[in-house]
Amino acid sequence: MRLILIRHGDPDYARDSLTEKGKREAALLAERAKGWKVDDVYSSPFGRAYETALACCAVWKKEPRVVDWAQEWMGVIDDGKGGIRIAWDFFPSEWTDDERNFNAQKWLEIPRTSPLKKRYEEVCARLDETIASYGYERRRNAYRVRERSDKTVVIFCHFGISMLMLSHLLNLPAQALLHGLYLAPTSVTVLNTEERHADEAYFRAERIGDCLHLYRGGEPISESGYFAKVMQEVGKGE
Repeated sequence: MRLILIRHGDPDYARDSLTEKGKREAALLAERAKGWKVDDVYSSPFGRAYETALACCAVWKKEPRVVDWAQEWMGVIDDGKGGIRIAWDFFPSEWTDDERNFNAQKWLEIPRTSPLKKRYEEVCARLDETIASYGYERRRNAYRVRERSDKTVVIFCHFGISMLMLSHLLNLPAQALLHGLYLAPTSVTVLNTEERHADEAYFRAERIGDCLHLYRGGEPISESGYFAKVMQEVGKGE
């Protein structure tokens, strides 16, 4: 089974839609994806993700299935002062000193993550339900292959929710992923099941945050959601 996570295009958050740049990004993504063999498409209900999905679905001749669990969760966690913060907005000194943030089983034990725990568990459960419909049942930290599938499933969603899904699929602590990875608008993350032994399967990332279509199209990578300058290689993709 192949699972592809795609972040929405450059966002106009106020209108929950794509900016003009985001529309160009989505068009370049759709051009790139013309030759993909895609079986099923899921989308967050948020406008910026759904618009991005529609651009690709037009070339795939498919309808995206809207699923609430793929919507952005805003990363809300306790700030320790009676308020809330966005999970990826903490400074290094505020989260790296607690070793549980680097443990896939323990990061949710931290009191400040309590507002996130329910959302994380819901997303994991719904994602596993979806994966089970293709023949893979979650067993502890991996999947049992009930029926092998060669299908490609695409989910159009958001940065934060992608980190939660990657945390679950790869058994990595979400807090470290939220601070350690960046997924640019319309970037492509590809995971495949490795099935090397009997009925066991494990998802392995083939690529994370791939923006080849933007390089090829001469479109700069958006820095939306990033606190540094993106390395630009406009027009140099192969």
